[in-house]
Amino acid sequence: MRVLVTGGAGYIGAIAARILLDAGYDIAVLDTLERGRRKAVDGRATLFVGDVGDPQIVRAALRDCAAVIHLAGYAEVAESQRFPEKYFDNNVTRPTRMLEEMVCAGVRDIVFSSTCSVYGEPAQVPIIESDTAKPINAYGSSKLEFEALLRQYSAEHALRPLVLRYFNVVGALPDGTLGEHHDPESHIVPLILRAALSGEHRFEVYGNDYPTRDGTCVRDYIHVVDLVNAHRLSLEYLLAGGQPQVVNLGNGQGSSNLEVVDTCSEVTGVHFDIEFGPRRAGDPATLVASNDRAGRVLGWRPERGLREAVSDAWRWHRVHGASSGGTPESVPLH
Repeated sequence: MRVLVTGGAGYIGAIAARILLDAGYDIAVLDTLERGRRKAVDGRATLFVGDVGDPQIVRAALRDCAAVIHLAGYAEVAESQRFPEKYFDNNVTRPTRMLEEMVCAGVRDIVFSSTCSVYGEPAQVPIIESDTAKPINAYGSSKLEFEALLRQYSAEHALRPLVLRYFNVVGALPDGTLGEHHDPESHIVPLILRAALSGEHRFEVYGNDYPTRDGTCVRDYIHVVDLVNAHRLSLEYLLAGGQPQVVNLGNGQGSSNLEVVDTCSEVTGVHFDIEFGPRRAGDPATLVASNDRAGRVLGWRPERGLREAVSDAWRWHRVHGASSGGTPESVPLH
């Protein structure tokens, strides 16, 4: 069975394509390669270089596909605050053309990569899917708007979307062959690990005056392999006739920025000197998931914790760190 993975040359997309190929799926990848890497695409997949907003390339990529996993999009909170129009164009306007092509091709099932950023400052923790969505940054707002479009297409064109609201994704394939690479990098774990490799052990953490146990942001970290396994289960659910759902994907446990630094220190054996800077615009204090619905609907449970995710990421960075973009003198953290 063929499945289209948009953004399949990126961090999560490349790992998703690999795991789905290993599970017996035939995979087509659609990626602009603007932020993805050609060499990350498994040789068994068929790569289409292009944009989800280009009807012609989407039409070709969709040929013979039974479903779509839509991972393509911009995903940096700080960047979205500076360039909101860029995020709405890339995360809403362009993929709407992909939905039109799906309707024309008769492809009904789509697994959508959404985000916990849609919740904004949550009223309660852990967050459940029925909680009010009030994003406080353009990234979360763009994802929530596309979720609304999926509901519209479900009602009008019988699409069956399964919306996966990711919490913070970390880690790498345990064999060290695929890991997290962004340029520029803004995610906390790869930044710490790059710094451990470079010998620069001084960090600026964004904010220490949040209403949390140590004053720094608290996030729910999910291993990328657990996340991708949830995508596989989502495909199986939809292809078996499952109905549209919104599902949180997180571990259900929160770690503060300082606790993440401590975990990275334990794994790498490196001591990090922390400096505190101002809060980053658009960052909520605490985001922790309830993953009960994922268990009920998909039969999914996370199997790996933060330490295992950091250990797998460290294995990848020790092999690939020299080519992962380098480390600036002062490395900002989430």
